Amino acid sequence: MLKASESVRRPFRGAISRRAMSRRTLLHGAGVCLALPLLDAMVPAARAQQTAVPRRMFGICNNLGVLPGEFFPADAGPGYTPSPYLKVLEAYRKDFTVLSGVSHPNVDGGHPSDISFLTAAPHPASSSFRNTISLDQYIAERIGIQTRFPSLTLAVNTAGRSLSWTGNGVAIPPEQSAAGVFRQMFVQGTAKEVEAKIAELDTGRSILDAVTDQVRDLERNVNASDRARLDQYFTSVRDLENRLRESAGWELKPKPVVKEQEPQDPTSPAQYMAKVAAMYGLVRLAFETDSTRSVTLMLDSVSTPVVDIAGATISDGYHNLSHHGKSEAKLAQLRIIDTWHMRLLGDLFKGLKGVQEGGETLMDRSMVLYGSNLGDANAHSTTNMPTLFAGGGFKHAGHLAFDRNQNYPLPNLFVSMLQRMGIETDRFASSTGTMSGLEMNKA
Repeated sequence: MLKASESVRRPFRGAISRRAMSRRTLLHGAGVCLALPLLDAMVPAARAQQTAVPRRMFGICNNLGVLPGEFFPADAGPGYTPSPYLKVLEAYRKDFTVLSGVSHPNVDGGHPSDISFLTAAPHPASSSFRNTISLDQYIAERIGIQTRFPSLTLAVNTAGRSLSWTGNGVAIPPEQSAAGVFRQMFVQGTAKEVEAKIAELDTGRSILDAVTDQVRDLERNVNASDRARLDQYFTSVRDLENRLRESAGWELKPKPVVKEQEPQDPTSPAQYMAKVAAMYGLVRLAFETDSTRSVTLMLDSVSTPVVDIAGATISDGYHNLSHHGKSEAKLAQLRIIDTWHMRLLGDLFKGLKGVQEGGETLMDRSMVLYGSNLGDANAHSTTNMPTLFAGGGFKHAGHLAFDRNQNYPLPNLFVSMLQRMGIETDRFASSTGTMSGLEMNKA
């Protein structure tokens, strides 16, 4: 039996006072997503969707964090005194909000917690852990069809640590080559290459159809528990099939043309900062061309060796430095690395503010979440996560300081971000509502 979505079940209260039904309302069943025709109740929402400006989300996790004392301001509010690290970003002070005293409830375990950065799934170090859908994939499932790439999952110095997770708790392998992603976005294939790609997608669809037939046969001969597992699998297969079908349509459309040259991928993991800079530039291009509206970037500092920074002497591996034990020699090197992170973030902000789109800057339309799963890498602490939230059409509040002992739930920010994307929801993971103290601009 088809089960109506939440928006369908909501009772009507009269034509004037009722809330407009979303044009994307679906009826969900076992392996079926049935779209509704355009109803009278949808007309206001459909009109709003046609005129809405594009909104984007870029989530960045540095899985070794930053030195808390150098990052967090000592005072709160719009007039806060910049910390040493935030002085690097002083030119963009009005474009971001710093959060202290925030964390993901019940997300513990030290280093393994990075995979919960955008999911907030609890106890990631547990042997029975199963991840949940990440913020970017939640967005991609709802608006990904509007762009050539529903989402981009990127990483520096790792192929195995991902910020992006499907609704079934499966990690999406990250792309490490900025050059490779650039080619996917902007290099147009020949007619034969396009034809071959479409044929490949067609083959994928026929294989998936065969698999779903087998699932239906199995469902007749298994118990209720197995049927539930098969239903989940069946739904996942159909979701992939739909994505393949959408991909075929985009293959026939010309790719955007950009003036920038293809980036060069640094060959050594030690060229960490150069890799980060290349990824930031790539994301700006992806947003500028509206190739995608949902991007994640895992900065795997744990796997990074001695960082190569011109003009600086770094003598130990990044991970070893993070366990500084209050050694001043190690702290001095960490300050150099952290300061470079802030410089590159400033360069990203500059690039986004330098692009105009419909009377606003790309910064106004792009939410940038920069933070870490670790509040203090030296102690493997997962509370008081350093968080900087920029752009996106919000009234930025300077420094929002919450209780550093009884932390405020960071997933509340995720709810605000989803609503800014135009996605109707009031919950995500362990959230309790929207972000306190952070308001959207009206436009």
